Amino acid sequence: MKDDTVYLQHIQVCILRVEKDTAQGKEHFLGSTTHQDAVLRNLQTLSESTQRLSESAKANRPEVEWEKIAAFRNVLVHNYLGIDLEQIWNIVRRDVPVLKQAVETLLGQSG
Repeated sequence: MKDDTVYLQHIQVCILRVEKDTAQGKEHFLGSTTHQDAVLRNLQTLSESTQRLSESAKANRPEVEWEKIAAFRNVLVHNYLGIDLEQIWNIVRRDVPVLKQAVETLLGQSG
C-alpha cells in the first residue's frame, strides 16, 4: 500500500480541485470555460493515477468502478471533441464522491 499512497494522495488533490472548481454550481460551471478546462484536466489526471494503483488497493474498494474510470480517461484524452458537459457535471456529482470516500478509506488504511 505504501507505493499506492503517492497516487492516492494525488487523486485526493485532484478531487479537491474538482470540488473547488464546481462549488459555485452547475450554471457557473457550464458558463465558465476556465472551470470546465480545470475540471476536465483534473478528472483526466486522477483517472490516470487510478490506473497506477495496485490491484490489491482496488480490490479493497470494490464499490469504485475502476475499469470505468480508466475508460473515462480515454474518452477525455481521445474524444475531447465529443465531451458532454452535462455528463461531466453528473459524473462530478454522482461518481466523484464515491471515489473520494474510497480514497480517504485507502489512505486511512495505509497510514
